[in-house]
Amino acid sequence: MATILPSPPRVGMVSLGCPKNLVDSERILTQLRSDGYQMSPDYAGADVVLVNTCGFLDSAKEESLDAIGEAIAENGRVIVTGCMGKEADVIRARFPGVLAITGAHEYEQVVGAVREAAPMPPSAFLNLVPDAGLKLTPRHYSYLKISEGCNHRCSFCIIPSLRGDLVSRRPDAILREAEKLVAAGTKELLVISQDTSAYGIDIRREPRMWKGQEVIPHMTDLARELGKIAPWVRLHYVYPYPHVDQVIPLMAEGLILPYLDIPFQHAAPEVLRRMKRPGNDAKVLQRIHNWRKIAPDITIRSTFVVGFPGETEADFQYLLDWLDEAQLDRVGAFRFEPVEGAAANLLPDHVPEEIKEERYARLMERTAAISTAKLAAKVGRTLDVIIDAVGDGGATGRSQADAPEIDGEVFLRDAGHLDLGDIVPVLIEDADEHDLYGVPA
Repeated sequence: MATILPSPPRVGMVSLGCPKNLVDSERILTQLRSDGYQMSPDYAGADVVLVNTCGFLDSAKEESLDAIGEAIAENGRVIVTGCMGKEADVIRARFPGVLAITGAHEYEQVVGAVREAAPMPPSAFLNLVPDAGLKLTPRHYSYLKISEGCNHRCSFCIIPSLRGDLVSRRPDAILREAEKLVAAGTKELLVISQDTSAYGIDIRREPRMWKGQEVIPHMTDLARELGKIAPWVRLHYVYPYPHVDQVIPLMAEGLILPYLDIPFQHAAPEVLRRMKRPGNDAKVLQRIHNWRKIAPDITIRSTFVVGFPGETEADFQYLLDWLDEAQLDRVGAFRFEPVEGAAANLLPDHVPEEIKEERYARLMERTAAISTAKLAAKVGRTLDVIIDAVGDGGATGRSQADAPEIDGEVFLRDAGHLDLGDIVPVLIEDADEHDLYGVPA
């Protein structure tokens, strides 16, 4: 007689915020799938819905609260996790029906809350989890988190209060995960953390064996080993400490992508002092020039804050002049926004909103002009491109200078024969201020 197994509970997930949150969501779903839970793509089919929140800015908190409200309205059975878990009283005041609230990267607690809210039937025993775990990104690229938390106390940031101090993962564990991801189809590893440059400073005296040799927990050593595993390795959230210079030769050798995501945040010395920014090196412009001598194709992306308390017109002009000299390839900007609990809120001389808007517009106009010129210089070159989408005879991909979601894209004609994840040479035929256009070479 055939045994009919009862249907296991189904879990829905809404994941907000940064790629670090996305990795947390993947880990939670992987554990739940290992337990036998099924995943639901919509509210209607879910027995319980997880909302992984972001709490970095007040606007992000409001987006998280909106998502919780939508999940409650559409499903009714909601568990909240992530950065806003530190503000459980705020969440419960607005949504008293939330089943449970846990903090960022509290994997055991959130999985335990799901087990309590939607228990597994005793006979559900199937385990269908791939070695690489469950992913929320396309098969061909994956985020690889190398540490949690941050030791810095930037005046505008509350991440340490949300995620704690730096805790680095063992290098052998990271490399083992990278191998599994690549074996499962990953072509591009995007290395993330709160402070990638600081990786290993808490466990520097604990080298681990990997492939018969010791690997030191240090950004340079880790990047070198990752470059032996994946075709593309991209470094994000890199503070410009002096030892960052050591990874540039790895880019010149082709071991890792010639790409650095460095959150400079500003350039004016007085603003950086008020921000309490780490790695405030007066010679950073010279270092950027030196990096380009070693790896001429290096792409540097960054983010900046305009309208920080006390920012004068002279400070802002200093930033514009600095950008003209630095010639960064990709730039994002934010208007300063007070975040509850941030030390910057108590600083004097807050900048009026209309001045923030005016400065933001000027900065984006300046950086768009730089980007347009840099992309125009690529017309006529042949660049390697990883394919993200194919359809209607064309394809969309990214060059080595483009991270997913945050940078530009390469639009290809006559490319319907390509597959997702292919890395192909592309002749660049045209460009605008953000994107490139070309044809497979």
